[in-house]
Amino acid sequence: MTSVQNNPKGILFILLGMAVFSVQDAMIKFIYNDASLYELYFGRTLVAWFLLVCYMKFSKQKINLKTHYPFLTILRVICFFFGFSFFYVSLTYMSLAMANALFFSSPFFVSILAIIFLKEKVGIRRWSAIFAGFIGVFIVLNPDFNNFDYMKLAPIACALCYSISMTITKYTSDKDNVYTQMIHLYIGATIISILFFIFTGGGQFNNFSDPTFQFIFREWFTNPSYAWPFIISMGFIGVLAFFCVFNAYSIASPSVVSLYEYSLIIWSILIGYILFNNIPTPRTFIGVSIIIGAGIYIYIREKIKDHLVAADTPNR
Repeated sequence: MTSVQNNPKGILFILLGMAVFSVQDAMIKFIYNDASLYELYFGRTLVAWFLLVCYMKFSKQKINLKTHYPFLTILRVICFFFGFSFFYVSLTYMSLAMANALFFSSPFFVSILAIIFLKEKVGIRRWSAIFAGFIGVFIVLNPDFNNFDYMKLAPIACALCYSISMTITKYTSDKDNVYTQMIHLYIGATIISILFFIFTGGGQFNNFSDPTFQFIFREWFTNPSYAWPFIISMGFIGVLAFFCVFNAYSIASPSVVSLYEYSLIIWSILIGYILFNNIPTPRTFIGVSIIIGAGIYIYIREKIKDHLVAADTPNR
C-alpha cells in the first residue's frame, strides 16, 4: 500500500532527476570549446566525491574502501570512466536527443551480457525485443555505408561500457555496498583523469583542427574563469540528479519509476530545441519510439522473471 501511495512522488522525483541530467549534458555542449574532456571529468568527479563523503559523514555511513572483488572493481571503474568519455565526446557533434536515445541501447547489451555472464535464461520474446531495439538504433543512426561516420557509434560504445559496468555491479553487490562501489568509481575517475593530465594535460598532442579531438586533447585550464563555474556546477547537478533518482527508487516501486527514466530522451529533445535549435527528424522519432518500446518490454520481462539487471539505477 505504501508503495502505491508513494508512486506519484517517486515519478515526480525520477522526472526531475532525468531533467537535471539533461541540463548537465547541455552544459557540456556549452563549454566543450573552452575545456578539456578530462579536465571536465576531473572537476566534476572531485565535487561529486566531496559531496558523497559529506553525505556519508552526515548520515553516519561507514566509509569502506575495501572490495571483495579487486579485479572486477578495476574493470568496472575503467569501463565506466571510458564509457562516459565516449558519451561526453558524442555531445560535441550530436544532438542531446540522439546521444541519449542511442545510450538507451544499454538494456539490450545488459540483457545479452546477463545471458553470457550471469547465466540468465532468455526466451524468444526477449530476444525479439533485443533485436527490435537494435533495429531502432539502426534507424536513429541512419547509416550510409558508403561514407559512414563511425563517430556516431560513440553513445553506443558508452552503452556497451556502461552495460559491462552494471553487470559487474550486479555480480559484486552481494559483498560490496552501493556507497563503496560509488567511491571506487570516483577514486578511479580521479586517478585516471590525473594520469591524462600528466601525459596530455599540457596540450602536447593537440594537433587537431576538429573540435571533438581538440576537446579530448586540449591543454587543461586554458579558460578556467569561464569553464570551471560550469564544471563545478555539473558536480552539484550530478549529485542533485542522483538524489532525485535514489529517492524515486526508495519511496516508490522500481517497476514503476524505472520506466520514466526514458523521459530523459523527452527532456533532451526539449532542451536541445530550446538551447541549440535541434529538431529531431521523423526518422529519429521512429527509432526512439522503437528503442523505448523494446526497453520497456525487456524490463517487464525481467520483472516477471525477477531479473532486474537492466533496471539498475543509472550512475551518470
